[in-house]
Amino acid sequence: MGVSVGSLDLPDQPDEPKRPEHGDASQLTPKPRELPHSDERSQYYEAMQAHVPAETAEEASPASPPDGTGQGSYWDEVPRFLEMRADLDERWPDERRAAADRSADPPGSYRSDGGFYLSPKRYAETIAAFGRMREAEPGISAHVRATEQENGYGGWLEGFRFRLKGEDRFQEKVAEALATIGPDAGPEELLAQVPDAIRYTFCLRSETYTQGYYNIKTQLEGLGYEMYQSRNSWDDAEYKGINTRWVTQGGQRFEVQFHTSESFHAKQYVTHDAYERIRNPLTGDEERGELEEFQREVSSYVQVPDRATDIPAFKKKGF
Repeated sequence: MGVSVGSLDLPDQPDEPKRPEHGDASQLTPKPRELPHSDERSQYYEAMQAHVPAETAEEASPASPPDGTGQGSYWDEVPRFLEMRADLDERWPDERRAAADRSADPPGSYRSDGGFYLSPKRYAETIAAFGRMREAEPGISAHVRATEQENGYGGWLEGFRFRLKGEDRFQEKVAEALATIGPDAGPEELLAQVPDAIRYTFCLRSETYTQGYYNIKTQLEGLGYEMYQSRNSWDDAEYKGINTRWVTQGGQRFEVQFHTSESFHAKQYVTHDAYERIRNPLTGDEERGELEEFQREVSSYVQVPDRATDIPAFKKKGF
């Protein structure tokens, strides 16, 4: 019986504080953050709650500092978006999808719910790689947390407890990559297709988003990490934000996303399920079209930060 998978998921810079050398994560001690007072954060959340039903209030990330832009139209529309999402779930229930057939899979193999397959050898390589990733994560996380404390524009981490992709999800993405690049891909080439196995999300206020992006980028580079790709999606119709990919000196890849309160909420609490269903090969064309239209509707209400579209997208040769 094969292994099954569960469901988931430039600008001026302020003076930089001195940091430990890269790899000395044990010396990093979090410092008090210069973020808005808790009363100010509560006022922001209460204003947002006035436009969101009580049963969905927990989805609005109450610890998020305010954007400083006042009550925006995105928050006004959140109840409607959630109703649209519920309608889509009712119209296209998961139960109607055929389950992946694992009856002929050999012991020690893996097949995802979407049908992506790993042979026993590939599955063993994936498990070993997941173990190495878990070993690398604490040092990276210590530096990212230090960057949160020290960045000059009040950027804060969201969803930090989800920084490590689950083992089942990791296996699924490796299997999906194998189906894309071919069965002869080497282990390192294959694992390079899963650059977000370790991932972090910084949120920034709209008015300081662009400066904050460059500030955090400079800090991480000063700690010895290399950004090898930046994908700017602020002008994309279905998704707003910037996804960057990084590599450690030891070769471990990780992802850092840059969002505002609105774009993070839209991605994490409104359109995430739609995104997962769009990329599922079992999703039909009609359903996929409706899901993409839903994402476009939600994203059209997310405010684009000043000069965010000017941040260049790039990919370093060789990655």
